[in-house]
Amino acid sequence: MKQVRIHGPGRVELDEIDVPEAGPRDAVVRVASCGICGTDVRYVRMGGMRRPMALGHELSGVVEAVGAEVTGLEPGMRVVLNPTAGGNMIGNGGDEGGFAPHLLVKNAADGGCLFPVPDDLPMYLAALAEPLGVGMNAVNRADVTRDDKVVVFGAGPIGLAVVATLRDRGVSDVVAIDLSARRLGLAKALGARATIDASEGDPWPELRALHGEAPLMGMPMVGSDVYIEATGAPKVITDVIQNARPEARLMVVALHEQSVNVSFLMVMMKQLTIRGAMEYPDDYTDTLALLSRWDLSPMITHRFPLDRFTEAFEIARDPHAGGKVMIDIEGGA
Repeated sequence: MKQVRIHGPGRVELDEIDVPEAGPRDAVVRVASCGICGTDVRYVRMGGMRRPMALGHELSGVVEAVGAEVTGLEPGMRVVLNPTAGGNMIGNGGDEGGFAPHLLVKNAADGGCLFPVPDDLPMYLAALAEPLGVGMNAVNRADVTRDDKVVVFGAGPIGLAVVATLRDRGVSDVVAIDLSARRLGLAKALGARATIDASEGDPWPELRALHGEAPLMGMPMVGSDVYIEATGAPKVITDVIQNARPEARLMVVALHEQSVNVSFLMVMMKQLTIRGAMEYPDDYTDTLALLSRWDLSPMITHRFPLDRFTEAFEIARDPHAGGKVMIDIEGGA
């Protein structure tokens, strides 16, 4: 079978490998759809964590075989994957990757690796469960309430997942900020009350007009309650700390590869809360339920077959091209 693997910086190939077989504690999944993640783009740029390194971790599929010690799973079951459960690190430096027709899920007997997909949820949408879980975890950790005024910096797939989760939680005052007009349109479609195109200038005056002001020693600060940072741009963090009102919360869900210069004097004076969010809830039940309640198809702007992965990857590298790029391996039905 064919599998997407990294062989060096910027070098991705469709390799021919053996079809996997399940051991006593394992499962084999026939992959339906697998999304290209921003982390995949980063792995390719750096040349992978190992060579060759299999890619793909945002996936749905159908259980094809299970080992003798595996309970709760059976052939024919439609499932989504937690790629880091069971010590697997699928598509993240582990032995396996989801851009392939078949995927070996080791230690499936431990539970927590595979979750059943509702019958009425298309598989290409079910594959959004993993990135949606990243956004949902950020919202959970930010302790957002319905009355909060929330700002989402970044309308890529994770920022869009945040917006969708906030809408599902009944949070009505959400402002999305991005450099891409197309992505901002997606944020509006998924529940943002307003959007700000930061490519057109400083977003803070417009944000102040939307969320009002709150004073700090007589100085007007922006009245937003919660900021969720999903861009990876250091300036966003420094600007939030400078402009946020007292008692505001900042949740960082983007990967910042470089250190950020933070004024802890401002953090102290404003009594800000800064937290990080990594990965997703252990149980995918809530993400699958949200996918069943809402149509998140606007998140997926491109779909390609596996043999056009290189073309799909080039689109995924472009932050202005759209939202999630999905690879349909078994039709994605």
